[in-house]
Amino acid sequence: MELRDRITIEPGKRGGKPCIRGLRITVYDILEYLASGMSEDEILSDFPDLERDDIRAVLTFAADRERRLVTLPPA
Repeated sequence: MELRDRITIEPGKRGGKPCIRGLRITVYDILEYLASGMSEDEILSDFPDLERDDIRAVLTFAADRERRLVTLPPA
């Protein structure tokens, strides 16, 4: 799965936050829903424009971002 096909960043949309496929649904939104206990099926039901691979892309994007933060040298 190519993240750049699923996760987009546009300066004029949602304040430049990473969104899913140019929609106004941010990576943070999906992570927050998952953290609150929503299942993938519930999210997909609430947002019919989303696909299961979008949720997987969100998790991959977040893991990549976390990995980069952890490997930064100390200031």
